[in-house]
Amino acid sequence: MKVTPTAIAGVMIVRATPFADHRGIFQRVFCDKELESIIGRRHITQINHSKTMRAGAVRGMHFQHAPHAELKLVRCLRGKVWDVAVDLRADSPTFLHWHAEELSFDNGRMLAIPEGCAHGFQVIEPESELLYLHTASYEPTAEGGIRHDDPALNITWPLPVADVSQRDQSHPLLTPEFRGITV
Repeated sequence: MKVTPTAIAGVMIVRATPFADHRGIFQRVFCDKELESIIGRRHITQINHSKTMRAGAVRGMHFQHAPHAELKLVRCLRGKVWDVAVDLRADSPTFLHWHAEELSFDNGRMLAIPEGCAHGFQVIEPESELLYLHTASYEPTAEGGIRHDDPALNITWPLPVADVSQRDQSHPLLTPEFRGITV
């Protein structure tokens, strides 16, 4: 597994090299030894799977407040998505910056999104499926979210936004008073 940093501290791209033969492919999804530089002393405590039917659909932008903040490792198992991390950390040099990666089964990329960053994605191919590895369990009282279309972020989505949940549409827009979150 090859780990490549992005311009946002802690947001990393992980590439796994597949083994291919006449039967198909074999690819490592997770290895704590090879991902030690990302995971550190954290442990994967929850694994989630999502399937989104419609191209253009957006899920996110979600995060958890401390003490339930989490690192996420996100991988596409089927289809293709535009996966986005937004830095919400107070006093971060990249505060309110975002980074996006196209994730697909074919490119084998995984995005590591650290505590203090919001996460969301847009489906590029219908029936796309994601696998999420989390270092903290979901805690409803700690959940937070920001709007995918917040002008303060100006996220470039590759397709017209076709479908957003009522919950995600109700996230607040950022105000000039927003100074970030602490993790």
